[in-house]
Order: sequence, then structure tokens, then C-alpha cells
Amino acid sequence: MKIEELKFGLDKLIPAIIQDYYTKEVLTLAYMNEESLKISIQEGKTCFYSRSRKELWRKGETSGNYQHIVSIKADCDKDALVIEVVKDGPACHLGNESCFCDKLYQSEKFNDFSYEKLFDMIKDRKENPKEGSYTTYLFNKGIDKILKKVGEECTEVIVAAKGGSRDETIYEISDLVYHGMVLMAELGISNKQIFAELAGRHVIDKKIKQETMK
Repeated sequence: MKIEELKFGLDKLIPAIIQDYYTKEVLTLAYMNEESLKISIQEGKTCFYSRSRKELWRKGETSGNYQHIVSIKADCDKDALVIEVVKDGPACHLGNESCFCDKLYQSEKFNDFSYEKLFDMIKDRKENPKEGSYTTYLFNKGIDKILKKVGEECTEVIVAAKGGSRDETIYEISDLVYHGMVLMAELGISNKQIFAELAGRHVIDKKIKQETMK
């Protein structure tokens, strides 16, 4: 589709939901006019229109937290955008990864779990050891212990899958993923580096991988 097909509001603006390309987390809600949208496409980085300052502003221009655009999609009514980005730093001006941090409601039926939150907890156990924590225990024992556990979990996944137990296999894969994350934290490997490696194995813009690995 073309920019001319979009439906800008009476204020000549269109809302843009910014989403992390790798984690799919919603980072922020901003607004664009036709000029800022064209600049975003031309430069490959998000450029918005500030409703309070009445002027264009390029995300990261002062903070260095640029957002490299992967894709821009319009909704079915063509009056809102979703922009997937690879970010260089926190999206929120308060230093948070996402602007959406203040929880208003959480259903008791669904666990507020995410891979990112688990990995953040694991990294925190390395930086701030906690007595009685199994994760802290692994870090204290060092790389050999962590590698031993990764190896054991690989074997247990194979045994469970060979035995034909779907539930047991799920359980053992979960253990393997967790210990793999501990290994990542021990070696200073980030989720973005893993995601970039996986993305690079498919026909996806290689530039994304190169920029993320910097």
C-alpha cells in the first residue's frame, strides 16, 4: 500500500504502536504525520511528531536509543500503524525498556510470565546473589557445574522423547531451556544475540543482525 492511502486524523496525525521485533513487546505509542512517516521510511529509523512541542523528533537523537525499523503495517481501517523495530536502548524516557510498565489489571487466570522476565531474574541472581536460590548456587559453582547440568538436561530430553512421554518431554525441555539461559547469563550472551543468529539463518535482512550485534 501507499502512504496516500492512510487515513490521518483531523490533526493530520496517525497513531503508531512501536513493537520490539524480537520479543514482540509493545514499547510505546507515538504519533506520526505524513512528513515524519516519510522520514522514518527514508532513514530506516523512527521519527515522530510531538503533539506537545508541535515539532518532529527522531527517537534516539539525544539519548542514542535509536529504533531501527524492520516493518511498518497499517490496520484494516488504515488509520493506525504497527512498527516493528530493533532498538538500541530503552524505549521509555524514564529508562524503562517499555513505556507500558504501570500495571492496571492482571487476570488471576493467567500467569504474568515471559521469557524476558525469567532471563532478567536469572541475570539478577548472578549480579545480586540470593541465599537459598538454586540459580545463585549454579553461578557460585561456576561454568563447569553449569555445563554439567546442560549436558544432563540434554540427555534427559532425549530419554523422555524416546520414551514417548509428551508431558515428560515438555518438562525436561523446560529444564534444558532454563539451564541454557543460566549458561547465557554466565557467558554474557544476550537474547538479542541469539535471536539475531536465528534470524540470520533465514531469508531476513542481514542488516538487522549486523546492527544488533554491534
